[in-house]
Amino acid sequence: MAISVTELEEMRDALVRARARGAREVQYNNERVRYGSDSEMARAIADLDARIRQTTSTRPSTVRFSSSKGF
Repeated sequence: MAISVTELEEMRDALVRARARGAREVQYNNERVRYGSDSEMARAIADLDARIRQTTSTRPSTVRFSSSKGF
C-alpha cells in the first residue's frame, strides 16, 4: 500500500512540530512513535523529505542532444 504525498507531508509536518517543541513522541492516525534522540527525529524527517521528493519529482520523457563540429 503506497502512502500518498499528502499523508507523507502531514507526517513530516507533525514530526517537525513535535521536534520544534522538544517532544520526542509523535501521534499520527492513532499511532504513537517515540524517538530516542533528536538525531533520530532528524533522520526520520530527512527520510520523509526524500520520499516526498521522490514521489513528486517528474522525470523527463525525452532527452535531446545537440552537437556541432565547432564552426
